[in-house]
Amino acid sequence: MGKVTVVGIGPGNDDEMTPKATAAIRGAEVVVGYHTYLKLAESLLKRGEQEIIGTGMKQEIERAQAAVEAAAAGKSVAVVSGGDAGVYGMAGLILEQILKLTEDRRPLFETVAGISAVNAAAAALGAPLMHDYATISLSDLLTPWETIERRLRAAGLGDFVIALYNPQSHSRRENIKKAQYILQQYKSQYTPVGIVTDAGRPNEKKVIASLQDFTQEEITMSSLVIVGNSQTYVREGYMITPRGYENKEAAS
Repeated sequence: MGKVTVVGIGPGNDDEMTPKATAAIRGAEVVVGYHTYLKLAESLLKRGEQEIIGTGMKQEIERAQAAVEAAAAGKSVAVVSGGDAGVYGMAGLILEQILKLTEDRRPLFETVAGISAVNAAAAALGAPLMHDYATISLSDLLTPWETIERRLRAAGLGDFVIALYNPQSHSRRENIKKAQYILQQYKSQYTPVGIVTDAGRPNEKKVIASLQDFTQEEITMSSLVIVGNSQTYVREGYMITPRGYENKEAAS
């Protein structure tokens, strides 16, 4: 029986992949992935020995189908997914494709966790996720904007730290400004906002701004935006959301 292992490769550096992720990629007969992610995992690929299937952007369904078909034919397949495969990654789509097959044809399935973009960005900024937070994708390709807006309002009302995935692209430049406007109705204009581009990669860039002016900074599809809560502050270049230990100590 074949098997599909969906592998989170984190930011893409070898030293930030788990040993389990590395072993899954090296041990597979077939490796499937978005071209960019395959390039990041190039050092682990055994070209000439493994079958490598790469596809372009917005071809997630084709990748999933190719992986599942190969596994259903009895092969061991590794699907390379950036960050964590279960956070806006390929794990869900692969599993859905597997469950469409009759039980006698279904390959085994496993997800290997990786460092998500929000974790890599938070590490670069300091400690902005020390309390409750929400992750929201601003891409309305698969999710109606009305749903995204409702989630932004709920997270703003709940005073969550908010991590914004897919904040801006060449064809979608207004959603980040819409998100800024919505969050300004629930958060102070001076709420710290961290922007990390290419988190965990050699060309990583980061900047800390405020809610009122962060959209003036460079933001790309490779950026992760973290908006603080009412307690988040900036000190000596670090963005910090206190967990509340000092309050506990003062009360004791």
